[in-house]
Amino acid sequence: MALLNISLCTKIQPKPPLSFFSAKPPLFLSLSRSSFHCQAVLSKKLVYDLATTSLLAALSASLFFIDPALAFKGGGPYGAGVTRGQDLSGQDFSGRTLIKQDFKTSILRQANFRGAKLLGASFFDADLTGADLSEADLRGADFSLANVTKVNLSNANLEGALVTGNTSFKGSNITGADFTDVPLRDDQKEYLCKVADGVNPTTGNATRETLFCR
Repeated sequence: MALLNISLCTKIQPKPPLSFFSAKPPLFLSLSRSSFHCQAVLSKKLVYDLATTSLLAALSASLFFIDPALAFKGGGPYGAGVTRGQDLSGQDFSGRTLIKQDFKTSILRQANFRGAKLLGASFFDADLTGADLSEADLRGADFSLANVTKVNLSNANLEGALVTGNTSFKGSNITGADFTDVPLRDDQKEYLCKVADGVNPTTGNATRETLFCR
């Protein structure tokens, strides 16, 4: 419809016949009523289109912010439910494939991850107090700012995991855990070396060696 209005409004007007007086009339006198009408129609059409676009954009934004969980539905490529920012205390994830799963800021106290594949999973700022991560594949997992106290990490593979910030392993069982290329703070390294023991059954690396204990 807008194309029809534009085509009507842009139609070339026939040139008026030459009059005895050759002086060109002022521009405002040459505008016809039809041109004013076309301009009004086009202006209304533009206002309507802009209003519609703004309304749709506002509606989309409101839907996103009303339910933040929608942005994280699935929690990861292998997850069926939302796992970010949730209370998942005591949940059983043992033996599951949860590659790059998003557990950011979740409460995971006493959760069972025994033997789970958690490559690249994010536990950023999560509470894992008392969780079972034994024999789990945690290569490249993010434990930044996470509470990993009293966690069972026996025989877990943490190669390349991130533990920046105030990540705490106090009271955790790390027998047979592999900490290869894990950037630990000096105080954390010192603490873990006091309790380090065993050899990881998957990598064959001794826990103390991966921590560079003296």
